[in-house]
Amino acid sequence: MDWFRNWFDSKYYHILYKNRDKDEAIFFLKNIIKHLKLDEGKILDVACGKGRHAKYLNEIGFNVTGIDLSKNSINHAKKYSNKKLKFFVHDMRSVFKENTFDLVTNLFTSFGYFENTTDEQDTINAMAKNLHKQGLLLIDFMNVKKVINSLVENETKEIDGVKFTIERKFDKNYIIKKIKIKDEKTILNFQEKVRALTLFDFNIMLEKANMKIIDLFGDYSLNNFNAINSDRLIIIAKRNNN
Repeated sequence: MDWFRNWFDSKYYHILYKNRDKDEAIFFLKNIIKHLKLDEGKILDVACGKGRHAKYLNEIGFNVTGIDLSKNSINHAKKYSNKKLKFFVHDMRSVFKENTFDLVTNLFTSFGYFENTTDEQDTINAMAKNLHKQGLLLIDFMNVKKVINSLVENETKEIDGVKFTIERKFDKNYIIKKIKIKDEKTILNFQEKVRALTLFDFNIMLEKANMKIIDLFGDYSLNNFNAINSDRLIIIAKRNNN
């Protein structure tokens, strides 16, 4: 079974990552919206999780739809729903609404989960098809070279009385995180396994989807991308309509 189906729907996933930086997310979105000169339109947030990015984009005036495979995450996100903010359970490998959105976002390394590389390409293809002719695709992924070079192999943390023992490694083009959970007498094991995709890899997939990269950034302040030192790999692409 795909690791992400169980892990992202688990309450322990949300406990482990409960303190993700909301201010940092808002800082990035403010910068990117200003850069793109967007002040209205339809946005599709792919792999939206509990909806923190979608909720903010809606608050600043956009018509936003969030999709995610996790039923638990979508059920939580639906608490924020309104006329211009909707959430749906949907597999990002398939098209949601073709030729509809001004901007499709895939944020915070919500990509690279699949064993089969055709699934990654299907996801890029689907995101591209969700866009209208002049729409833009925004992908925010980890910078794998920096992650690999600074990998913390072992870590233990306790959150809300739950003990997490985490092991990380780079193996066969994947960054793998094994997570052992001890919650009173309950012991569970989960895994995160994300393909170590580089700018070169994304460029190939985007070209196959008839898209081209028009902007590239290395952090949430939108500084230039450096393959060794940048914190993030942030890509903006549009359809190649030639």
